[in-house]
Amino acid sequence: MSFDGLFTKAMSEELGDLLKGGRINKIHQPYKNEIIMIVRSQGKNHKLLLSAHPSYARVQLTSQSYENPSVPPMFCMLLRKHLEGYIIEDVYQKEVDRIIIFEIKGRSEIGDVSYKQLIIEIMGRHSNIVVVDKSRNMILDSVKHIPPSINSYRTVLPGQEYKFPPPQDKKNPLEADRDDILRAVDFNSGKLDKQLVGAFSGFSPLFAKEAVHRAGLANRNSLPQAVLNLLEPVKQRDYQPTLIQSDKETFYFLDLQHIDGERYHYSNLSELLDRYFHQKAERDRVKQQGNDLERFIKNERDKNQSKIVKLEKTLKDAENADTYQLYGELLTANLYAVERGMKKIEVVNYYDEEGGTVKIALDTRKTPSENAQQYFSKYTKAKTAIRIVQEQIEKAKEEILYLEQLLQQLDSASPKDIMEIREELAEEGYIKAKHEKKKKKNNEKPQLESYLSSDGTTILVGKNNKQNDYLTNKLAGKEEIWLHTKDIPGSHVVIRSKDPSDETIKEAAVLASYFSKARESSSVPVDFTAVKNVKKPNGAKPGFVTYDGQQTVYTTPSLDTVRAMKKE
Repeated sequence: MSFDGLFTKAMSEELGDLLKGGRINKIHQPYKNEIIMIVRSQGKNHKLLLSAHPSYARVQLTSQSYENPSVPPMFCMLLRKHLEGYIIEDVYQKEVDRIIIFEIKGRSEIGDVSYKQLIIEIMGRHSNIVVVDKSRNMILDSVKHIPPSINSYRTVLPGQEYKFPPPQDKKNPLEADRDDILRAVDFNSGKLDKQLVGAFSGFSPLFAKEAVHRAGLANRNSLPQAVLNLLEPVKQRDYQPTLIQSDKETFYFLDLQHIDGERYHYSNLSELLDRYFHQKAERDRVKQQGNDLERFIKNERDKNQSKIVKLEKTLKDAENADTYQLYGELLTANLYAVERGMKKIEVVNYYDEEGGTVKIALDTRKTPSENAQQYFSKYTKAKTAIRIVQEQIEKAKEEILYLEQLLQQLDSASPKDIMEIREELAEEGYIKAKHEKKKKKNNEKPQLESYLSSDGTTILVGKNNKQNDYLTNKLAGKEEIWLHTKDIPGSHVVIRSKDPSDETIKEAAVLASYFSKARESSSVPVDFTAVKNVKKPNGAKPGFVTYDGQQTVYTTPSLDTVRAMKKE
């Protein structure tokens, strides 16, 4: 894991430098396991994120925006009561554990000095945020409650005494010397990295593998020195926040040499975590909020795909219409030769100039005349079916294209976009509309994402069909430039300029490719044309348009480019 005990140390130091002496002005709880605190310190506001998410638990400063619920959760209300207006006196780590403690001082409702502790335990699915009355060491509340039935070692409930998670019998690596490291490992047992993790507090497999890698052919001389060398930046607070992109993304407070890949360096740990976690955490929240929609849309798509298979079989059968007509006519001409109970009959095909014969299958339950009429009936149905089935196949294909587009939009949606996609499905008759307590105003306009190109030109992006329709058909000027991935589901993008620079077009194309189904691809074709060349056909599905007069550029989606262009 990247957020290990050593990373926690580095983060607690970064937060302490910026937040000590700061006043907690506002507290929000945008999501179940995440708290946002606005702390006024050193003449500016800092947005502190505390997360007890089972997969993305962390503590950091963030520049990202979060949408708060209209009614704050109970835990948020309690934090406001006990911490708003209070001063952060200290921020520190408990030993080398993944626990950060905020020492907070303020005055109670009756004016008495009050000391609180805000304790964040970063421990995967066991992560928690606990607020403690320090004078009594009593838990005021926690974002997750842990009763005795779940954990016999400690109870995390309001009114209970706070107890730290059970200690591990490991040595503090910052106090270790060469001999301590030598005693911790057995060079004959192999898996030296696992031995290091088992012996020292705060070591993750990531750190241990880096130490073994830097030791080369690890031996009694090289390994201890490699570990001590890696710990030196920790002691000196000389960090190198680094994101490495290989098969997967990895972040750490050091540049890890044992992992190959493209490297991105950041000025501080919070900036690094914003880059790494924000999109992943948001995707997780979208998945939770839109899981039912995704499942429904996929089911609808699969039903249409199965429908096409059946329709194509019907169409193939319908292509035998002339054969059914021939069989009906030949049976009628040879009724005298057909006896009830026959399974088939071979008759002369009088349409064949060479006098060939045809074998005709018969239904043993029907009379000769009924068998002939059955073939005529099949002929009539087949002729009608060819036209109807072809129309149904085209309709099903359009439906699949529409549903694939919705899936793409879910994949790049933010939590606030989910509601508009849900509304669209209700309006199109796919699902029943939910009766929300707070109804959306009829004249409320969709909120588009706004970006700035390198030369300062505004670029707008629609991330669902409601936004796409509004952007292309209502907001954009006729001479402004419209972009969309070529033959690939994606967002409508508009450059708010009649004559944008080539660089702006390229940057807008990056946005179009990033917010499309081709996000993970390279050399993605993106068409661009004037908005006046984009038309919405009558009766077309939401978000569907046709266009002409386009030119095409090829680009590779880049999250870093998108983030750099984002307009706050």
